[in-house]
Amino acid sequence: MDTNEDLWRVFREVGNMPYGPGQIAALEQLLRRVDVAEDRELAFVTRLQGTNAYTYGGEPAKSFVTFSWCLAEFDRDPQPYHARYAGQLLWHFKYMVNLMLKFPEVPLDRTYAVLDDMERRYRASGHGLQAVHKHRFRVAEHVGDADAASHWYRLWQATPRDDLSDCAGCDPTTEVQYLADTGRYAEAASLAEPVLAGRLTCNEQPQAILTALLVPYLRTGRHDDARNAHRTAYRRMRGNLSDLWDIGDHVEFCTVTGNEARALELVERHLDWLDRSPSPAAAMHFAATAAAALRQVDGGLTVYRRAAGDRPATEVPAARLAAELAETATELAARFDARNGTARQSEMIAARLAMRPSGEHVPLSASVRRRVPRPGAGSGTVPAVGVADAAIPAPVRPAAPEIPADAGPDQLLDLAESCWHRHDRPGFQAALSAYDERFGATEPDPVTVARRLELRAAELSDDEQVPAAIETARAATAAYRELGDEVRAQVVASRLGVLLTMTETGRAEGLELVETAADSLDRLGDDRQRAAARDRVALALMHGERWAEALAVLERIPAVDDPYLELRVALHRAHALEESEKAEEFRSAAERARGLARELGVGELLMSASLAYARSADDPAEAVTACDEALAVAPPNALVAVRVTRARALMAAGRADEAVDDFAEAVTLCVEQGAAGDALLRWELANAYRVAGRLTEAAEVAEEAVIGLDKLGAQVQADRCRYLLAGIYQGLGETDPALALLEQLAENLDGPDNLPHRAEMLEEAGGLLYGADRDALAAERFAAAASTYELAGLAVDELRARRREAYAWLWAGDGATALRVVEVMDRLSAALAEDPEPPATYERAMATEAAARVLADDGREGEALDRLAGVPDRLRSIEAFGEAAQVEIFTGELLLRLERPADAERLLREVLGGLPVGTRPVRQAAWLLAQALDALGRADEAAELRAEHNLDHDH
Repeated sequence: MDTNEDLWRVFREVGNMPYGPGQIAALEQLLRRVDVAEDRELAFVTRLQGTNAYTYGGEPAKSFVTFSWCLAEFDRDPQPYHARYAGQLLWHFKYMVNLMLKFPEVPLDRTYAVLDDMERRYRASGHGLQAVHKHRFRVAEHVGDADAASHWYRLWQATPRDDLSDCAGCDPTTEVQYLADTGRYAEAASLAEPVLAGRLTCNEQPQAILTALLVPYLRTGRHDDARNAHRTAYRRMRGNLSDLWDIGDHVEFCTVTGNEARALELVERHLDWLDRSPSPAAAMHFAATAAAALRQVDGGLTVYRRAAGDRPATEVPAARLAAELAETATELAARFDARNGTARQSEMIAARLAMRPSGEHVPLSASVRRRVPRPGAGSGTVPAVGVADAAIPAPVRPAAPEIPADAGPDQLLDLAESCWHRHDRPGFQAALSAYDERFGATEPDPVTVARRLELRAAELSDDEQVPAAIETARAATAAYRELGDEVRAQVVASRLGVLLTMTETGRAEGLELVETAADSLDRLGDDRQRAAARDRVALALMHGERWAEALAVLERIPAVDDPYLELRVALHRAHALEESEKAEEFRSAAERARGLARELGVGELLMSASLAYARSADDPAEAVTACDEALAVAPPNALVAVRVTRARALMAAGRADEAVDDFAEAVTLCVEQGAAGDALLRWELANAYRVAGRLTEAAEVAEEAVIGLDKLGAQVQADRCRYLLAGIYQGLGETDPALALLEQLAENLDGPDNLPHRAEMLEEAGGLLYGADRDALAAERFAAAASTYELAGLAVDELRARRREAYAWLWAGDGATALRVVEVMDRLSAALAEDPEPPATYERAMATEAAARVLADDGREGEALDRLAGVPDRLRSIEAFGEAAQVEIFTGELLLRLERPADAERLLREVLGGLPVGTRPVRQAAWLLAQALDALGRADEAAELRAEHNLDHDH
């Protein structure tokens, strides 16, 4: 049976919990216990707290029940304690009026009746009607009665504020919304300035007023203020289900400012909230803004929808989801209008569904730097951001060949083949285009047919159309064989083999083809053909990640008089050495390849060689320079790789702020090109922001990365990113989001191989709670961590977690449980007695100190003192000098409590002599020593000591 003291303690703990499902679950459990205990006051205040918890925790419909119960109890049998909570009960009338508007099944007459009751009670209690007028205004605005809204707005503004008025942030928020709705944007922005300059303590602020200011800032040209308002407000509300309506405002803001990609990210992040929407009104509003956002992206793009209930996670085409959400919003609006007898909500939803980008683009995303156009809208050129291109020597690029007007088909095909061999893509395409234009309609001879097929396969391969290239190469091989040209047949078969090894199903066939072709060309081909065929064998092996075999083949390729082939072999060798983790050889090979590429001046090959050199360089500055060289010559489809390599080099050089620009550009390019991989790059970008100290942006991007990685089904990477994000949240002081992530990680790490990592997450969660003074919850996490360490067979870690659990229970005021944990710690310490390693020695010593503190708190100072004997020496033996001094200072405190001031003086003087001046332990020791001197009747010495260390008597 719970005691009243226990229940009141739990009541206070629940009140200190953050709003959300956890608090609601704890409160409902408490309510059941309270009702059993039959404590009327506790039942009343717990339900009052329940109204707050439900309203702000995302389940406001339940607050109808708790409010009605409290009101009935208040009226039925007034008690002295009711008077203490009357103001809170009157305050809750405002919640009820707002809430009733959000549920179309609640008759409008009922809302007016509650408003009348609210007014009667406010008058009877001696309060003004400022809040009543405001809520009559809100009802009029909701139903679309403009005249009534204007009337009640004026009365609200004219009535003096009192202690039942909304806070200094919430009242102006509603004013700003009304001014914006009536087109008075400058007035709205001006009204908010003194509010934002003041101190806002309400849990809805400043995010609510900043959200209300998005449109006024935008319409008055204050784009920086609009951007900052969006970022600050959205960060504060992104984890609160109760803020779903306002989150819809942020989705709409992203849409109208041309940030379609960010709008889509927000929709994906909160889409599953519709399944547990706090109210039909919030669902209607979010669905409409989400539908408008989805209409701005490629309709075939899939949107990730998390699992909910029996519905599995799915990917839904954007166009289909937009239609579904628009239908939801429209149907809900019709229900509200049927209740209200007006068309106001349908008109508002129609306007929201029609929202489009308008005016100047306002960049909002920390990861996507430019507006990404819809397919077919044209993307323009991609700028190179953050690189001093002028400092990079321009390579010698092959000039596009002049195509002779009288060139015949064989000459044009010869020219195309020569260009392709020299990696002159423009010349290659120009020659083939001339051939097709001049001779495509004629009936070619069989040799020309074979040659054109061979070169068509090369075209398709360059365009990364591998399946089509494979089929065309097969046709070319067959054509050469039909002509009896076995050499050309084997050359093309060799290339076909490489293409096949690029596919999962064709790897074995491809490797057999290239090896057979190489053997044939060893007999039939010239030196260059033999060397090229062996290079293709190596490339086929590399496609299968058979690096050692590929290296062996490359090492045996003889030198030939072909610098382009020599460079290709050098690049392949560098790649194989890199993958084989042969750092010194890789560096040397990359340097040689880069030198050859510079001599030839072929941009594509110079880019590859420079990137290889950048990855091999010991000096990050050299790596950055090599990336700059690669960037100057990179084709558009290779810019992502160059940017990422450069960003990583900058990170290694300690230049995270610059790395941010390259990672962000890489993410932007991925989004523009519709390429995979942007989620992984966002993860790296988030870390770059973190290292650069830009934690708000780091959190924003890491949140995007987690969603993207979940969408890819990459749980390992997603969980690693969650851990990064948890650390960022801690750096921002956002304890509850960090805690939620750590607990999710602990849940995800559910296999036996993951037990140590699961325990670490639980222990870290306990540390967060302990630091937030939520000690009982911290103790539970430490206990769970210790049990998990036990299952993993990690006794030293288990002892540490139990020690932390004991401290948490001690600070939670539960000494009895702390004493039971001490018994467990004693058994663990005994089991580790023979372990000579420093970690075991350290944890046994620190567990002894923790046990002593628990015993001392229980009034057993003598037992505590006995336990500490020899502990400082054990700590000093492993060079834990600070901890040794800490134990000795506590020993001095125990001696004082046992009325042994002389022994305390001797010990504390020794401690003071070995500590650095000005540190906290020195002040602690000096304070205790002064107490010992006082006890020994040496008050003058005690006073001198206090003055020396700047201690007051009550320190």
